Amino acid sequence: MDSQAVNELFPHIRIVIGMVIGLAIARLLTGIARLIQHPKRYRVSLIHLLWVFSLLAELALFWWWEFALSRLPNLTFGTFIFLITYALTLFLLCALLFPEDLDEYADYEDYFLNRRRWFFGLFALIFVLDVVDTALKGPARWNHYSADYLIQVPLGLGLCLVASLWANKRLQLAMALLHITYQVYWTARVLTAPL
Repeated sequence: MDSQAVNELFPHIRIVIGMVIGLAIARLLTGIARLIQHPKRYRVSLIHLLWVFSLLAELALFWWWEFALSRLPNLTFGTFIFLITYALTLFLLCALLFPEDLDEYADYEDYFLNRRRWFFGLFALIFVLDVVDTALKGPARWNHYSADYLIQVPLGLGLCLVASLWANKRLQLAMALLHITYQVYWTARVLTAPL
């Protein structure tokens, strides 16, 4: 596929990805609105809210990073399927944070702690998908971030494993704060890097 065809195809791919990411953002915002509308229905959880905030940031960062795909010399159907898989995984993380009902649980914190294996399993998958995504964007992009990946991915996967095994509230709070801190670092890193 020549660069002109890529330039014509990329907006269509971005629209499909945007729809999935838009649904994920809508899921989070609807959940936040529900918390505001019915503050006494379920006790608010700091752990839960930090992950909601973190995923909102993750969705915005994903949307920004995917613009770099417009510079790929070739876009394949495999790349499209990969990107949809990545976006769907992010959507599932968001859907896990705000279920349709909490009838089986005391509140959002109880729900999160009981569903943590699913959440951190999908979160671990995000680390792996991000490595593939960066590799797809070419050697220059990979070389720019590869040193970070040598630390980020093994550490992230290990922390996801620990967080999935133990429901300790302090540990879970520390995980959310650690990830938000890392997102601030990564955002600063992205802002200094070429697309």
